[in-house]
Amino acid sequence: KKLRSMYSNKDEWELRKKELRTEILKGVGLFPFPVKTPMNAVINSKRVYNGYSVENVYFESIPGYYVCGNLYRPLDESKKHPAVLCPHGHFQGDTLGAWGRFRPDQQKRCATFARMGAVVFSYGMFAWGGEPIWQLDSTAIIEKTDSAMIRRCHNDPLALTMQTWNSIRVLDFLETLPDVDNTKFAVTGASGGGTQTFLLSAIDDRISVSIPVVMVSAHFKDLCVCEKVRPVDKNSDQILNMAEFAAMVAPKPMLIVSDGSDWTKNTPKVELPFIKRTYAFYNAENNVENAHFPDGVHNYGFEKRIPVYSFLAKHLGLNLSAVTDSKGAIDESKSILEKAETMLAFSSKNHFPANALIGKDAIENELKTLQK
Repeated sequence: KKLRSMYSNKDEWELRKKELRTEILKGVGLFPFPVKTPMNAVINSKRVYNGYSVENVYFESIPGYYVCGNLYRPLDESKKHPAVLCPHGHFQGDTLGAWGRFRPDQQKRCATFARMGAVVFSYGMFAWGGEPIWQLDSTAIIEKTDSAMIRRCHNDPLALTMQTWNSIRVLDFLETLPDVDNTKFAVTGASGGGTQTFLLSAIDDRISVSIPVVMVSAHFKDLCVCEKVRPVDKNSDQILNMAEFAAMVAPKPMLIVSDGSDWTKNTPKVELPFIKRTYAFYNAENNVENAHFPDGVHNYGFEKRIPVYSFLAKHLGLNLSAVTDSKGAIDESKSILEKAETMLAFSSKNHFPANALIGKDAIENELKTLQK
């Protein structure tokens, strides 16, 4: 109610949005905004499957810090394609193969997006499984990721800073690819990946479609440190709310995916009407939708991916028929699940470059040198 009372038209909202963007950048630790440095991207190990390919990628988001991920591409190289960013959330596992971008649900959706005609980049979260953990603890062994050590490294405000900066740099990386249409960028992730989805959409105008999954909530405060946008002291009365952050992408298309077993259980009655009000300032109420699963759980499961495929086909011009069967149902069977060791940009046999920053302090100090 207080937020609604603060603005009632497009002009007032645009002023509020400008203030919010600054507050977010301060809160995530990216104010002043860092200087962008050469990424020195490396793409290799191409595998070709039915209708798409997968490659391993690493690049420097700041000198010496390597973002690792997998690039999924359509096989048709004759034209430019829309691009989809896929940050992952805090979905855990007992072994490397069950963490982050290696999870079956993440692989399935990325491969399916590519088969529909999108260039897709699935990238690791700062200090949450996979190669980047080496840069926080040089004793980490890639084949036996220590979950307790991951949480220890991840539970620091630097995690939010680096996650958000890395997402911005992923956009920069995708813009360099000759087969990417730089006017069509979408982002989608679940849980912590949902947070990255609406934060990136709020602060970077290059995003044209936003799909936050099981995260947008007006009341949930029990967030991981890597998701808490810290309020600025001088604005102690400022309300910083996920629903309002999500609304900042208006009037661009957004699909909010929610379920009945977590903090998104009220989305159809609380968050969606609030966000639609903002879209109404642009006469664009139809550009925001909600796929709600009252009996669903906190995940990015198959039932949730179905409306996402349709939404992206509608707003990015992707080919939905490429991933449907003869009855019109979504068919992910041609999206191959790879082993984690195949997807690694680095491994015990392919170590980080000699300039790799090791330890939180080294990463933080390097970032600060770029914030002048």
